[in-house]
Amino acid sequence: MPDRIATTVDGRSLTLTHLDKVWWPETGYTKGQALDYYAKVAPVLLPHVAGRAATFIRFPDGVDGGTRFYGKHVPPGAPDWVSTIEVTGRDESRRQVDVDSLAALMWAANLAAIEIHVPQWSSDPDGHDRLVLDLDPGPGAGMTQCREVALQARDLLAADGLTCLAKTSGSKGLHLYAAIEPTPERDIVAYAKALAVRLETEHPDLVVHKMAKSLRADHVFVDWSQNSSAKTTAAPYTLRAQSTPTVSTPVGWDEIDSDAELSFGPDDVLARVERDGDLLAPLLKKKTTGRLP
Repeated sequence: MPDRIATTVDGRSLTLTHLDKVWWPETGYTKGQALDYYAKVAPVLLPHVAGRAATFIRFPDGVDGGTRFYGKHVPPGAPDWVSTIEVTGRDESRRQVDVDSLAALMWAANLAAIEIHVPQWSSDPDGHDRLVLDLDPGPGAGMTQCREVALQARDLLAADGLTCLAKTSGSKGLHLYAAIEPTPERDIVAYAKALAVRLETEHPDLVVHKMAKSLRADHVFVDWSQNSSAKTTAAPYTLRAQSTPTVSTPVGWDEIDSDAELSFGPDDVLARVERDGDLLAPLLKKKTTGRLP
């Protein structure tokens, strides 16, 4: 394969480079294969990230290369056609990339942005439109325990009038989402924390709501803090920098409430989308948007 390929994506000129470079040495999965995955999954990925300030985790030498960049700012040399969002934080104002098109996605992936993370707000950092719970198993726990916690959390959210959807983290755990009407950060953080505390109170042998590693053995940490405006979560359909190429993959409740395998690679995900469409599509529809009690 040529070292450089000049192409046009959505009318934008791009030069894709080093497509034969191996990004996942354990499997031989290359940069070119990763870009091909992103191009094919874009129709379902883009609606979940467009309009949200993207954070990229870049691995120029692949997942085992030792070089890793965690970037919120727009990378130097970004084309002027790349959309950006101005974010005002507690200590600074900055511009971040808005991955709102296939061209922007391919440009970012070509910069070795293996992972794309986004916040739970779009236009307003104090107007969150998603609730998220990150179920992270500690030592001695695993996906089996995450499934149990997910089902319990789904029922608590349903009792509050919120529709819960799920995806794998692409690593060890699960991410739970609910679409909500625009809600101030303090309110969504307080609600998410209270929900995590309730899960721990009702299932003390299974759940912890504090991050301390000393508490997490044989438990699932329900990370409610990702609802902070300053934090981000791995986007639906993003690749993850694990030892093998995995994807943060939407899953159905029938899969969670079973012993079905919940680890998916890029080819698995493309086949699932072809068969089932986007299982997180309801997250984008107003009819499933709830209001915090």
